[in-house]
Amino acid sequence: MLRTYRDDDIDALLDYYADPEVARFLLEEPWTREVAETQLALRKLRTGVDGPASALALVVEHEGAVVGDISLWTTGDTVSRGEVGWAFHPEHGGRGFATEALRSLLGIAFDRYRMHRVVAQLDARNEASARLCERVGMVREGKLRADWWSKGEWTDTLVYGMLAREWQRP
Repeated sequence: MLRTYRDDDIDALLDYYADPEVARFLLEEPWTREVAETQLALRKLRTGVDGPASALALVVEHEGAVVGDISLWTTGDTVSRGEVGWAFHPEHGGRGFATEALRSLLGIAFDRYRMHRVVAQLDARNEASARLCERVGMVREGKLRADWWSKGEWTDTLVYGMLAREWQRP
């Protein structure tokens, strides 16, 4: 189930974002409580893609437990292009939560917001996220070599994309 953020999500978010293995492929370092509080406050404001520089940030919940989070944001001067990103608690991996959440968010992007194109950009070493993109029907559009300085090294980025005309409702 996808839902907006609540104040009581902080401990669950901190539980996985503080994990160095989760943060390994993210743009930020493992979270501290202070970072978690700041991030939660920001994410609670991201409630819809209603114009340029807007975002929809959602918690992925299963049986009352936060298993991950997923976001959609605009990438241009209109709402016709978006990007998605996610993080999931490793304890809940392999159970289909990420696949279901990404499919749902793509449905929101294409059906509700009428986006033309949605992309995911990810660290090329993140094989699980690459498989997730492919599982939901996103197309690998390219690899940007050594394009991002992250945690003391240049990293490659994989770009996956989906067009509205390619979207298949589950």
